Amino acid sequence: MIENLSKKRMVFGISCLILLTIVVLIIESKWMKAGSRRQEFVIENNSTCWMRESYEVIKDCHPCTAFEIASRSQGVCVHTHNKEVLKCTSGEIVTRSCDRVAWLDERHYWSFQISLTIVGTLSAAVSFLRQKTLNRRAMLRIQRELGA
Repeated sequence: MIENLSKKRMVFGISCLILLTIVVLIIESKWMKAGSRRQEFVIENNSTCWMRESYEVIKDCHPCTAFEIASRSQGVCVHTHNKEVLKCTSGEIVTRSCDRVAWLDERHYWSFQISLTIVGTLSAAVSFLRQKTLNRRAMLRIQRELGA
């Protein structure tokens, strides 16, 4: 297992993992530019006043209901399954499709962090118990050799 690796190989392996992580982050940041992403889907036939004038967000981005998605009653729910309600300065109230629901992303983030904490704690506990078992076996082997 890992205890059989030399220090030089462990440092090399960790360095490769760090380098791979940095490369993935650079590639991901190049491909996923949030500011340059345009809406590439057809806008519902309500209004596009939010493109021409200032607007106020009445209801933040939230998931569409299953009925809205299945029935296609609102065109904005078809593409991303999320919508937000806007009020333009002209007084017109429109809905538009949005990419992410903030509270849903936050919930997914925290569930991921909690699961990582649990897995890390279990890994540390197993590692500690394994080290304790190996130490006990080594001590018994030394005692047998000295007793013989």
